[in-house]
Amino acid sequence: MAAYLIAHIEITEPVGYEEYRKRVPPIVTAHGGRFLARGGAIEVLEGTWSPKRLVIIEFADMAALKSFYESPAYRPLIELRNRTATSRILALEGSPAPS
Repeated sequence: MAAYLIAHIEITEPVGYEEYRKRVPPIVTAHGGRFLARGGAIEVLEGTWSPKRLVIIEFADMAALKSFYESPAYRPLIELRNRTATSRILALEGSPAPS
């Protein structure tokens, strides 16, 4: 069952964050992930939430998502992201395909 990494990012240091943004895609791809949304326009339809930047990455399953997130290749990028942005990240398991 697919799993989704959802990130809410507020960039605090644009130059440093750009380095993070450039280095993440090959690691995502190496773990079978694909970007569904990455910093596009946001329109809040209900509520008072006003996110700055949202990213959604799809993986084949939760194991693949966690393999990416916990990988030695991604670990230093977490540190880079934490220095250049404030973020909230979650893993969401998808619904089973209709039968």
